Amino acid sequence: SGNAAQLKENEPKRVLLYKLGSALIRAYANLANELPQAGYAAATVAKIKAEVESATKIRDAVMLASGDYIDLKAYEPAMRHLIDTYIRAEDSEKISAFDDMSLIQLIVERGADAVKALPKSMQGESAAAEVIENNVRKLIIDESPVNPAYYEKMSKLLDELIEQRRRGALSYKAYLDKVVALTRDATQPGGVSRDYPSELSSAAKRALFDNLGKDANLALRVDAAVVYARQDGWRDNAIKTRRVRNAIREVLESALKPALQVRAEGAAKDFDIEAETDRILELAKRQHEY
Repeated sequence: SGNAAQLKENEPKRVLLYKLGSALIRAYANLANELPQAGYAAATVAKIKAEVESATKIRDAVMLASGDYIDLKAYEPAMRHLIDTYIRAEDSEKISAFDDMSLIQLIVERGADAVKALPKSMQGESAAAEVIENNVRKLIIDESPVNPAYYEKMSKLLDELIEQRRRGALSYKAYLDKVVALTRDATQPGGVSRDYPSELSSAAKRALFDNLGKDANLALRVDAAVVYARQDGWRDNAIKTRRVRNAIREVLESALKPALQVRAEGAAKDFDIEAETDRILELAKRQHEY
C-alpha cells in the first residue's frame, strides 16, 4: 500500500478490471429477469447472481482502495443503477457516502470516523490503513505539480507513517490520528498557512517560497513579476507565456546569480538560469490564482 510506482504500474490492470466488471454487470442485467425463461435452473440462476455480486464487490473494492472511485464517479450513475436494481440494492447504500466526495474529503471532514464510511470488508485495521494510504498517495501524486517541494515532504512523511504502522510502532488510534493530520495537510495546495511567514498570504506565494529555497523576499518578487507580466490566456499563448518567463528570469537572475558567484567557482558554473526559469515558470502555470 502507498507505493506510487505500483499504483502507476497496475493502472492498466485496474482499468481492464473496471471495463470487464462493467461488461459483466451489463450482460447480467440484460438477462437477469429472464434467466429462468432462457433455460437456466434455479440453482444456476443463484450461482450466476452470486458470481456477478462477487465480481462487483471486487471491482468496487479495487476502485475505492486505489483512489480511482472519485475519478470515475461521473461515469458511474448508470452502473450504480444496474447494481442497485439487479444485484445488491442494500449494499450500494454503504458505498453511497462516496457519491459526492472522495475518501480524502471524508477524512478531512470527519477525521478517523471516515473509516466507518468504508464498506464493512474494508473496515479492518490493516485493510482500512491500506485504503487510506493508497488514497493519500494518489492525492500527493496528483497535487505534486502545484508545489513539488511541499508534496515531496508529504510523500516522505507518508513513507515514514507506513513504515511505523508496518513495524507496529504505533497503535491503530495513533496511526489514524497521524494519517488524518497528514491528509489534512496534504489537501492544502500551498501548505498550511500558519507554518509560513505572514506576508505569504496566498497559496501561490507559499508554493514559490517552498520551491525557492524558503526565501520569502524572492518568492514575493517572483509573485509580483508574474502578476505584473501575466495577460489573459497567458498559459496558452506563446508570446504571452514568454512575457511571463522573461519577467521570472529577470528576477531570478538578479537575485540568484550574484549570490552564486560569491561561492566556489564551480558552483557558479553549475548554475543554469534557463533551467531554473523554466522550473519556476512551470510552477507558476500550476497556480490557480495566476
